[in-house]
Amino acid sequence: MTEPYLPDRQERALIQALKEQREEAYELLIRQHGGRLLQVARRFVGEEEARDAVQETFLAAFKAISRFDAKARLSTWLHRIVVNSCLMRLRKKSRAQEQSIEPLLPTFLENGHRAQVGAPWPSNPLDDLERHEKRRLVRRSIDQLPASYRMVILLRDIEGMSGRETGELLGITPNAVKVRLHRARLALREILDPQIREKAA
Repeated sequence: MTEPYLPDRQERALIQALKEQREEAYELLIRQHGGRLLQVARRFVGEEEARDAVQETFLAAFKAISRFDAKARLSTWLHRIVVNSCLMRLRKKSRAQEQSIEPLLPTFLENGHRAQVGAPWPSNPLDDLERHEKRRLVRRSIDQLPASYRMVILLRDIEGMSGRETGELLGITPNAVKVRLHRARLALREILDPQIREKAA
């Protein structure tokens, strides 16, 4: 059983100042957490929407701070709010037209073997790429996934959330999270495969 989280003196003072609606506390919160929240939001949505999501996050936090019980870090609480804000934006888009993941998945023969087997990737293929280029490549590839699969892979593999936490955020069971994550990873490998082999050639 994990120990309950206890905020340090600085965080307790900031939470108290926020609850007292002190302007300097709002400014400090934004300075301390704005950059990190923007990084998180950019993983889910484009630059402009990321900025809007962060702004929404702070507004929501300021409204709800009186109910914040400090059972988790302030940063964890803000992280959850910004992820929720981004997910709401993605859901609105996906309702318009959710594409199928099937065309992105590998195909299999009746005997269970893959229909097309590419050349094996070299060991640590992405380590051979520049770090910045690697991030852009993976990010572009994740962006090609349908929204419901993209959300799962971002929450589980990028944000490091558990299956239970991911399921709660998305309103699906932990088992559905596992299935979507497996299919998302398969599709992501299919998307990345030709690019990795091209870089290794």
